[in-house]
Amino acid sequence: MGRTALCPGTFDPVTNGHVDIIQRASRCFDAVVVGVLANPSKDPLFGLEDRVAMLKEAVSDIAGVEVASFSGLLVEYAKARGIGVVVKGLRGEGDFDFELKMAQMNQHLTGVETFFLPTNPQWSFISSSLIKEVVRFGGDVSGLVPPFVQDRLEERLAFGRE
Repeated sequence: MGRTALCPGTFDPVTNGHVDIIQRASRCFDAVVVGVLANPSKDPLFGLEDRVAMLKEAVSDIAGVEVASFSGLLVEYAKARGIGVVVKGLRGEGDFDFELKMAQMNQHLTGVETFFLPTNPQWSFISSSLIKEVVRFGGDVSGLVPPFVQDRLEERLAFGRE
């Protein structure tokens, strides 16, 4: 078996930036597991099953990609799956500062390494939180998320508009 990488996240919702990182990771590794985090301390807009389903649809045309959910420590999930590399996209210095500490802790805990991919500049300003905020106030996020995600966001957040 070849080298498998884990792309973790909350993906609430999945954006084109996420899809780009997953696609690029799939070219660097033999297989990619996209791990959707079930984090009880967060209050996501979409439930775990919805986030997994949207991701599966968003990456359905990328060979070698599996979407699964997990809870608990990322490194414990990676270890249980026999995955030794985590892939993280970096949008800027703030992401790097945060992710570097996480990478060092993950390596300390289980030996899992982190592979950083700089975000394509086309997507570097996008975050799931920002996307939700724009839609909440009636803004257009066409081209920033897959079309079916935009539809789901507009359905879910339509109550916030007059």
